[in-house]
Amino acid sequence: MNETDGPTIFISAAEPSADRLGQALIHATCRICPSARFVGVAGPAMARAGCRPIFDMTRHAAMLLGAVGAARRAFRMTRIVNAHLKRYRFDAAVLIDSPALHLPLAEHVRSAGVPVMYYVAPQMWAWGARRIEKLRNRVDKLAVVLPFEEEYFRSRGVDATFVGHPLIDKLANVPVDESAVATLRNGAEHVVALLPGSRKHVVKEVLPGQIETAERIVRAIPDVRFVASAANPQVSSIVRSAVDTCPIPIHIHEGPHTELIKVADLVLVASGTTTIEVAFFRKPMIVMYNASRLFYHVVGRWLVKTPHLSLPNILAGRELVPEFMPFYTSTEPIADQAVELLCSDEMRAEMSQELGRVVAPLNTGNAERKVADMLLDMIEKHGNNRQTH
Repeated sequence: MNETDGPTIFISAAEPSADRLGQALIHATCRICPSARFVGVAGPAMARAGCRPIFDMTRHAAMLLGAVGAARRAFRMTRIVNAHLKRYRFDAAVLIDSPALHLPLAEHVRSAGVPVMYYVAPQMWAWGARRIEKLRNRVDKLAVVLPFEEEYFRSRGVDATFVGHPLIDKLANVPVDESAVATLRNGAEHVVALLPGSRKHVVKEVLPGQIETAERIVRAIPDVRFVASAANPQVSSIVRSAVDTCPIPIHIHEGPHTELIKVADLVLVASGTTTIEVAFFRKPMIVMYNASRLFYHVVGRWLVKTPHLSLPNILAGRELVPEFMPFYTSTEPIADQAVELLCSDEMRAEMSQELGRVVAPLNTGNAERKVADMLLDMIEKHGNNRQTH
């Protein structure tokens, strides 16, 4: 690769979490190839890493692109990207997560003759397997973050490589403030952490059930300290409002929740990537989500193909941790499970040990470096192929 005239790479991230993955990937790529240039759909994290943003989807990230506002932004973004694809020569494209946005965008990028690497695979093994043909036809390389995904996609004709989970790399390097851990415990025999998520709509769906579960727990075990996470300023007011109306004392922990997870004897956690973080610290957990029952019965149950929905259970291939999702009708069985775990040191120790085994394969040492190597290798091979034709 010519270091004096490095590659120009299009990169796209629609969510804040993907923006942070993009930031780490840009840094890793530029350490190997300092002359690499990045341009694309970038949030503030990727912009700080040196990417030239042409559009920002992260400010208005939405779970469902069917929402009118999000659809309009996606249309506007696609039009701007197409203009850049026609005007400039890109050596490669990296699309991060968000399949509803990026699978259609991949078609535009490939049509412009740009090789595509997709980072964080669409969960087609869980639902939407019919989209596999689109992925196969539109993506040159797929960087997957869960071990079983490599074989799943390769057996279906997609060039997939397991790179490890980037969250594990990050957690392995995050220092834990033990004095903060002690402060959070405050002498309590048991600490239960409530992690309702970092998105407003998720917190609104999950936190009321977590609080109701806490109220039931304290009836059986009075000496429990409950601490709710307010992960960012966007959800802080929602958490505070819910806690203020609660009849039992629930403390609020603002910002990153590493110390809160570390101190917890049990974690009530919203379904999602945070479950991997809880599993990394080997903390017993109960996974909760309370989506629309009507939507699940009419649509969801026909789409979901996996027997388990939470990531720890998917990785374990069995129900390692209790999961109450995609909805529940009562918090009583959730509280019963919580009380059983809190009253049994043996059950918690066994779950902790099993979580350690489940998480261990996710740690490959340096996921971003592996993705950067894949990206630069794809660029080099594409360049060689272009020269021979």
